[in-house]
Amino acid sequence: MNLLAREAVREADPPPESKPWSVGAGEVEAGLDSGPDGISPAEAARRLDRFGPNLLKEEEATSPLVILLRQLQNPLVYILLLATLVTLALGEWVDAIVIGAGVVLNTVVGFLQEFKAEKSLEALRRLSVTGAVVVRAGREHEVDAAELVPGDRVVIRVGDRVPADMRVVDQSTVEIDESLLTGESLAVGKNPDPVESTAQVADRANMLFMGSVVTRGSAEGLVTATGASTELGQIAGSVREIGITETPLQARIRRLTRLIAVAVFGICLVGFGLGSAQGESPAELFRAMVALAVATLPVGLPIVLTVALAIGVNRMAHRGAILRRLPAVETLGSCTVIGSDKTGTLTQNRMTVEQVYAGGESFRLTGRGYSTEGEILAGDRKIEPESDSALALCLKAGALANEATVEPDRSDGGAKGDPTEIALLVSAAKAGLYRDRLDSTAPREADIPFDPAKRYAASFNRIGGRLFAFVKGAPERILEMCESAAGQDELDREAILVEAERMAADGLRVLAMALRDLGEDESGPEPLTQRPDGLVFLGLQGMMDPPRQEVAEAVAECRLSGIRTVMVTGDHASTAFSIARRLGIVAEEHGEERVRTGAELDGLSEDELDREIGQVDVFARVSPGHKLRLVEALQRAGEVVAVTGDGVNDAPALKKADIGTAMGDSGTEVAREASDMVLTDDNFASITAAVEEGRIAFANVRNTTFFLLSGNAAAVLVVLTSLGWGGPLPLLAVQLLWLNLVTNGIQDIALAFEPGEKGVSRQPPRPRREGVISRQLWHRIALSAIFMAAGTLLVFDLQLKATNLEEARTAALTALVVFQVVHVSNSRSELLSIFSKSPVSNRFLFIGNAIAMSLHVGALYFPLTQFALRLEPISAAAWLQIALLSLGVVLVVELHKAYCRARFRHPVPQAV
Repeated sequence: MNLLAREAVREADPPPESKPWSVGAGEVEAGLDSGPDGISPAEAARRLDRFGPNLLKEEEATSPLVILLRQLQNPLVYILLLATLVTLALGEWVDAIVIGAGVVLNTVVGFLQEFKAEKSLEALRRLSVTGAVVVRAGREHEVDAAELVPGDRVVIRVGDRVPADMRVVDQSTVEIDESLLTGESLAVGKNPDPVESTAQVADRANMLFMGSVVTRGSAEGLVTATGASTELGQIAGSVREIGITETPLQARIRRLTRLIAVAVFGICLVGFGLGSAQGESPAELFRAMVALAVATLPVGLPIVLTVALAIGVNRMAHRGAILRRLPAVETLGSCTVIGSDKTGTLTQNRMTVEQVYAGGESFRLTGRGYSTEGEILAGDRKIEPESDSALALCLKAGALANEATVEPDRSDGGAKGDPTEIALLVSAAKAGLYRDRLDSTAPREADIPFDPAKRYAASFNRIGGRLFAFVKGAPERILEMCESAAGQDELDREAILVEAERMAADGLRVLAMALRDLGEDESGPEPLTQRPDGLVFLGLQGMMDPPRQEVAEAVAECRLSGIRTVMVTGDHASTAFSIARRLGIVAEEHGEERVRTGAELDGLSEDELDREIGQVDVFARVSPGHKLRLVEALQRAGEVVAVTGDGVNDAPALKKADIGTAMGDSGTEVAREASDMVLTDDNFASITAAVEEGRIAFANVRNTTFFLLSGNAAAVLVVLTSLGWGGPLPLLAVQLLWLNLVTNGIQDIALAFEPGEKGVSRQPPRPRREGVISRQLWHRIALSAIFMAAGTLLVFDLQLKATNLEEARTAALTALVVFQVVHVSNSRSELLSIFSKSPVSNRFLFIGNAIAMSLHVGALYFPLTQFALRLEPISAAAWLQIALLSLGVVLVVELHKAYCRARFRHPVPQAV
């Protein structure tokens, strides 16, 4: 099998020679049976038939009906549907509507989530290129990009999107924006020289990748992979294989519903058995068990879940985070690890000169981004550089050998051009050296564009009748061309290189500046290109994409919340480590042992990676496959993982993560479609705000579930206890349904509007395996249910002795209603006392309680409801008994909360 076939089929572990970046251009041409004239049209047709069109694989979309039916595959939904049918058969229309609404809402939310998830692949396919210029049989042709095949020789120019994966085969100067694959905003120069076979995507300087954009120059490349075999195609394949990730909340609800389903079935069997043993009528027992099943089910849970998450979505939108899927709200609250991209998320995505070395001195520049506001400091002293000083000349050289523009009258700089060149313009502007003024005093006559092979660029400007060459480039290359240094007696190359290395160790990208006085020479750049020496060294400028000011605080807040932040970037290890240290992602006492590169990851087995994943804070120079592998390793370790990203390369990890977070401003459509959440301001700090809202949303879901289950458990205990004793049933089937409607249909939804508690973000994340209801809440459910059931049975027994059966049943029903009205206030917080929260801080709950109580009192005296529900007005003595007993449930829950607070190992949240 030759190189062509091996590269096209992309074997899982190809031999080194099948990696076209690792061999010479001639060897690649030979392996692909191609050359300077390309391949013939006939050969292209044969290869097209063999390898297929240059398109990303499309799969038949899942039918919306199939997606809809999937949402019904849930034990709770089965029971709710059965309960709806039975209540309809019993003529209980209102209850049937309430239960049915819960099923519909639950189904719609799930349908929308899964339906939208399919769009990520559509966005990837839209990156495909429609046309390409190809050399076949020595002549250029414009063809449909889908017709490209391995071995085609393709011409690309400025503005083109690369149509396939290609190997550079000529010496033309070209720069490519590969941000969609590598996540880095700086364009990269390409050349035909081979690189190491182990080089990651970002380091393959001789490869052009499908979907990337030509920003400067032109080149010819040999197609080495098309369609699904390209890097972009492999990303699409990874996204396709991942499918839909179940959120922690969905897993918790699934486990809870299975438990409830088993409990309902068991309770009904026990109840029917006890009733039959006491000689009850089978028909009446069946009706009672159906009512008991409905009373046991938290039928309001699907509605509450939807409402609570929708409220969280609305709150997050106001804090810079837009949720695309409702369950993602709670997932944020469970998050234990955030794997964050660097560029644009942790940093500003705006290169900024931070240090300058000139005349043997070091200077620091203040200011952020592209704003020209800032100062130049020598130590702590502000300075204004003299026009002929080495510092001024160094800054001037960076501004003149430059193609970018900056508008000084705009707060954001109004910058256009390469980020590195913009940074040099901004640093000069901070010394009052504005580009528009320099152009008038030092007009440009010629230039030498940056060439990766030469490693420098130059501008030729006329000043006072003399021609000067202002040069910028790599320090090592510039020093080779220099003979002296401005502001110094001699050129100390070793000292300058030491300073450049110090800057680089700080994570700065370092450029050297120099000039050459060409006198009155009118020949332009020829003297410099013919004899690249005789330059005067002016200085070094060190720049970086600086961290966002608010991110360090956000990272610290995450740590206090029990959330670990890990940097995952395509940038170089030294730069990534420097930024991570500044932000506190890597502690000061730790060194570069907390950093791993993509190449190092390739050498780790799955078990080795699992052992290291908790010890490494920075992963640099990583590919899409590495990011996906890291997410999987963290999830195997039991972490709930959030991932941030903006490029196509991030899509597989975004989709696999428990919560994928894309950038709304700078992010690609592919990343947004693969994500669960979009940050409108591209700011990492917005994630911490979203985490807080997620925790509040889950707390409301948990508290509501506690309220529903404790009330339902009390009703079940009342019925089962009475059946076991052999006495008359305290509650009829229709009364159980009424109880479910009045107590579960109003207060539970109102609980979803509960405001958050102060300090909720400082609590540790919930364990992934912890259910919707914690162990301490299960204990509280048992205590409160037993007390409410005992109180109800006591009221029933007292009233049965004093009055008739119907009035006693009415008193028992009223006792449960009042217990729930009081108990809902117990349920507003897992730990805080009922007395620490204002009764009107949740006005929806205050009004809902009033409505529920009014409905029940009205039902006691309205003839139609008296007849339908078998109710009678109860005596003042019964009301007094109920009122006194209802206060007891407050005492029980308050004692249990006090016990839990004493055992709680973290600061207790405070009421808002």
